[in-house]
Amino acid sequence: MSNQARLRLLPSARCLFDEPIQLKVAGLRSKQVVTMRARSTDEKGVVFSSSATYRADGSGEIDLSRDASLSGNYVGVEPMGLLWSMRPDVLHKRFQKTNALNPHVVNFSVHEEEGGMLAEVKNERFLMGDGVSRVPVKQGNIRGVLFTPPGEGPFPAVLDLYTFGGGLSEKRAALLASRGFLVLTVALYGHDDLPKNIKEVHLDYFEECIKFLKNQDKAGSNGVGIISLSKSGDLALSVASYLPGVQAVIWINGCSANVALPLYYKNRQILSALKFDMNKVISTESGALVTKYAMHDPLKEENKASLVPIERASARFLFVASEDDLNWDSKAYMNEMVDRLKRHGKENFESVSYPGAGHYLEPPFGPYCPSSFHAIAGVPVLWGGEPKAHAAAEVHLWRKIQEFFRTHLSCDKIQIKSKL
Repeated sequence: MSNQARLRLLPSARCLFDEPIQLKVAGLRSKQVVTMRARSTDEKGVVFSSSATYRADGSGEIDLSRDASLSGNYVGVEPMGLLWSMRPDVLHKRFQKTNALNPHVVNFSVHEEEGGMLAEVKNERFLMGDGVSRVPVKQGNIRGVLFTPPGEGPFPAVLDLYTFGGGLSEKRAALLASRGFLVLTVALYGHDDLPKNIKEVHLDYFEECIKFLKNQDKAGSNGVGIISLSKSGDLALSVASYLPGVQAVIWINGCSANVALPLYYKNRQILSALKFDMNKVISTESGALVTKYAMHDPLKEENKASLVPIERASARFLFVASEDDLNWDSKAYMNEMVDRLKRHGKENFESVSYPGAGHYLEPPFGPYCPSSFHAIAGVPVLWGGEPKAHAAAEVHLWRKIQEFFRTHLSCDKIQIKSKL
């Protein structure tokens, strides 16, 4: 019996990280109950795995896009459940996939109830599509990586500020380039010859990044787009409010004020830092903290010098908030910004919020992260969210991000071409 079972990945065992796949099993006994497993090792050597129990149909087949999991890491029909429900074998670890050159390799297997393996298949999930170029950038003060799609262009240009924690993350930038965007992702500290830590942030760095992007031969937009997450959300707001050349900004689970580090421009402080109160941090049994209620209120008189003056910006904003964010109250910050822009008679924004989603909204189909080390707090924290709702939010948002940038970053040459 054991050599009969076959496990297949459709359309192929090689795909992009953000592409769904169909997992099918054939050659089982009629109505046989089996365990499906997924296993992967991240760049730091942490093992992530998931499992779910399925019952074959009358012909001994299982199709994850049709059949429901009966028990395990998730239940119900979840075609990509084995991927997003993977958990680390140690507490408080976030799945590390920052290098775009190697694929995320997942081993899927099907097992008898007693545990014996019946079949396995390897899924290689690439961050870079065919023909995407990856060039490390070390020019002036800029330290980062430029991803360029194949073809002549022009392509909408995007600056990916990813998040705050030192080093460089290439995943989101590489995937956006695979979807037709010219993307520069940059590090602020803790990468190459940059300092290990920083005490302040200089807007001049981002000004340099925008000029560099706009000077690329294949950059087609008049202005650039900026995509952010968490602390880099307020940096994106500041760049759009104080610097020219920004057409579209995506703010994901950020703050409406400049957080943690003072912001400088041309060696003069322009925004003070909104701080947090460690006494308001809540501990949990897992050892991870909840920081949601620890931030000082940016609307209080003594903190207003940290509020980013987004009403000055001419860029188009997409605000994205997870309603179960436990890092901080992104939804409240988003509501505050929407109210402020409306009061100023501005209509240059749209917003979306996701019930049941946590802080770390990333490109879809990576392992959901309940808790991990927090760069600013210096301890593990809970990020919030419920795995299934969070995974669904990532799928929806990823499409939204691409639509938003395509709509609001004009590529003149392309528009002219399409009229002819």
